[in-house]
Amino acid sequence: MTFTPVDYNPYDFANRRHIGPSPSEMEAMLKAVGVASLDALMDETVPASIRQSIPLGWAPLSEHDLLARMRAVAGRNKVMTSLIGQGYYGTVTPPAIQRNILENPAWYTAYTPYQPEIAQGRLEALLNYQTMVADLTGLPFANASLLDEATAAAEAMTMAERVAKSKARAFFVDENCHPQTIGVIQTRAQALGIEVIVGDPDAMQPGAVFGAIFQYPGTWGHVRDLTPWIDALHAAKAVAVVATDLLALCMLREPGAMGADIAVGSSQRFGVPMGYGGPHAAFFACKDEHKRQMPGRIVGVSIDSHGNKAYRLSLQTREQHIRREKATSNVCTAQALLAVMASMYAVFHGPKGLRAISERVHSLTVRLAKALRDAGASLPQKQFFDTITVEVGVGQAGILAAARLEGLNFRKVGRDHVGISLDETSNEDVLRRVLRAFGIQDAPPAKAELGFAEDMLRQTDYLTHPVFHMNRAESEMMRYMRRLSDRDLALDRAMIPLGSCTMKLNAAAEMMPITWPEFGSLHPFIPADQALGYREAIEDLSHKLCEITGYDAFSMQPNSGAQGEYAGLLTIAAYHRARGEAHRNICLIPVSAHGTNPASAQMAGMEVVVVKAMPNGDVDVEDFRAKATAAGGNLAACMITYPSTHGVFEETVRDICKITHEFGGQVYLDGANMNALVGLVKPGEIGSDVSHLNLHKTFAIPHGGGGPGMGPIGVKAHLAPYLPGHSETGGNGAVSAAPYGSASILLISWAYCLMMGGEGLTQATRVAILNANYIAARLKGAYPILFMGNKGRVAHECILDTRPFAEVGVTVDDIAKRLIDNGFHAPTMSWPVTGTLMVEPTESETKAEIDRFITALLAIRAEIKAVEDGEITAEDSPLRFAPHTVEDLVADWTRKYPREQGCFPPGAFRVDKYWPPIGRVDNVYGDRNLICICPPLESYMEAAE
Repeated sequence: MTFTPVDYNPYDFANRRHIGPSPSEMEAMLKAVGVASLDALMDETVPASIRQSIPLGWAPLSEHDLLARMRAVAGRNKVMTSLIGQGYYGTVTPPAIQRNILENPAWYTAYTPYQPEIAQGRLEALLNYQTMVADLTGLPFANASLLDEATAAAEAMTMAERVAKSKARAFFVDENCHPQTIGVIQTRAQALGIEVIVGDPDAMQPGAVFGAIFQYPGTWGHVRDLTPWIDALHAAKAVAVVATDLLALCMLREPGAMGADIAVGSSQRFGVPMGYGGPHAAFFACKDEHKRQMPGRIVGVSIDSHGNKAYRLSLQTREQHIRREKATSNVCTAQALLAVMASMYAVFHGPKGLRAISERVHSLTVRLAKALRDAGASLPQKQFFDTITVEVGVGQAGILAAARLEGLNFRKVGRDHVGISLDETSNEDVLRRVLRAFGIQDAPPAKAELGFAEDMLRQTDYLTHPVFHMNRAESEMMRYMRRLSDRDLALDRAMIPLGSCTMKLNAAAEMMPITWPEFGSLHPFIPADQALGYREAIEDLSHKLCEITGYDAFSMQPNSGAQGEYAGLLTIAAYHRARGEAHRNICLIPVSAHGTNPASAQMAGMEVVVVKAMPNGDVDVEDFRAKATAAGGNLAACMITYPSTHGVFEETVRDICKITHEFGGQVYLDGANMNALVGLVKPGEIGSDVSHLNLHKTFAIPHGGGGPGMGPIGVKAHLAPYLPGHSETGGNGAVSAAPYGSASILLISWAYCLMMGGEGLTQATRVAILNANYIAARLKGAYPILFMGNKGRVAHECILDTRPFAEVGVTVDDIAKRLIDNGFHAPTMSWPVTGTLMVEPTESETKAEIDRFITALLAIRAEIKAVEDGEITAEDSPLRFAPHTVEDLVADWTRKYPREQGCFPPGAFRVDKYWPPIGRVDNVYGDRNLICICPPLESYMEAAE
């Protein structure tokens, strides 16, 4: 007998770990689809005219080889104690939070909580976050986080313009704001025609501005009472914004007590590593009268079908997907995972713990300031919290070098000052090292002293809700976090078949490096020679993304997909200005384009002209040409999504690009659906000039319950000089606070590309298309497939038309909620077409899981048919009572369908069944009774009764 080695590589990450269906399962799926091979399916799906000719070329790494490579790259970063401040600080992540939140797939693989019945855990955690922010800022209303402090400040500026009664068109910026905040505000204001005045608040003319922003404490450390300036603004009917620091507010008088209308900042120092710039959760709070103008997501409290308390996202009608070009912001995400971490940090420490940390940091800073002053140093700020600026004259370079010898990074301020910011990780050893850098040997003893006037000391309580006073034994914390995660449905439990959102595998090996200190503890503004590992990773990722897309350069700065859209359009606008064509301001956007596109165009100062769609969902090329002709020399750009949001590869994409270029415009191709293109089609080769890539979709960064995300932009060579710059790395036009956005999570996408290899990435795209076509084929006849290509194929997603069922009273909501009973997150509902479900299975889903999903949908279709046949009314059917809870299971059963059918429908697991913690949520009640901070404990007791 001849020995034959097995033809199986257990370390083939792409085909053994990431891609779900096995080769034999693919054969069965191809048979159901009605094609002989994957190649044949690609030929029927992707137009030959746009297919790339050269395959992606790099070889894959195994998981263990990847981690070895990551260790080597991490070793090129130099871990120092960074006391640079400027909005980024060392912090201690409690191990219980690192292990049970950040490193836990139950939290990091969850999707945005648009289906509240299966998101009660993360919604409670985000409500805790909102309560924490509202309490600490002294303002009654907060959202569930924004992208970073600088973009939150820019959102505050545009909100101030909306709510101010002043008719002025200028906005004042305190010169004591962080430089990156000033830069992002200036970028946003330029596109909107807002004049930005940067200066000393004492020189501010309140009557000439609609609002102003102050930093508190200031970037150089100053602590000042803002009340006189805020009062002056109010007298002029203008709005006051305060950019502030949560740890400082545990001691300092809160912005609300000084009359602030809006407060913004970063919650990074509440247990979230610096990560070379992110991701971190920004906060945004405001007065009650302005809450309906607030950007971002807001978690609110409503009731469910049993009358129990239920959390949900409130005021969703404000969202840009609904308002499109009339949207006031293009924000369609949050930093949910990081907001959850920050909220858990507050629960973990409670108000006393936070106050103790705050006092300890301040006490060290007071001792540092005293030692320096005793040694004859000059400190400009009379009052401070944790940051001091020291005048060092011509000795600046020597002081900075001496600090580096001590393993410290100080902030270089101008030519003759250095800044020092102490933080939670600072201790006696750090204090002594700082002083040695100045040639001082002894630290003064600790005393109960303040570095600011007593009338600036906080007088009000905060974090009074019982959740912040639970027993903080680790056992109780661990159980609390587990209870919340058990209420949710994430990718670690089941497939999340969301069209346009690409909920694919987030592999453990890809995630591990982000918590290594060599990556997590780096400040974004350290000297470049201390971040050589990050430089290698970012450059190689950029190179691979250029090869994938056919573009010539990438900017990694945008820290969300919507930010990428905005940055791409600003790049186009800058290109036109440089050519003396600043008048170009019209942006053509088909109705099939991605939902945030119109809002991004409006933010970039462009006028949106909507292009019609054909009955089959394609862009109406004749209407496109007519509107391009009408725009003529004013055409700035078009924004298209490819494959279209309707889930189809359109044959006319090259024609659209050609028409746009014919009239001098630039083509923005939205990369939201890149999961259908990688390895098959390069956007930069089919006529597109710029795209953003949703790394949290196609390139495996987890959604984290609604964020983090990254949306870097790729451009052709002629646009490269106009990519976003940054005050710390050179250039203007910054769109986010850090030079490389949320740099630490770029490591995830880099790891994904390294382990998949070029061939593996291409195979992933092919299988994503197979999975979607398999679902379409299996459901054909049960549900109409709304849009298909010329050869009857869909791309990586398909749209199920549920509108015909409305004739018998069955809604798309009924189907979505019934899927919860089957243990599934619903597909994307009513977008891009009202009354439809957009399904995207992704390449990571196994045939067994896809079949379970199909079984569930076919069972639901049978229940609809029972309604159609008059066997039961929609109101009495399990569709209308869905989702079914344990409370339903054990209650007296009086319904007109069997208990078994309601609670254990086909497709649902029996032993491991997911039980939603609440019944269907009443959305109308929640919006009419807007409660967006933790309700008092008595209300929970009342609900239980």
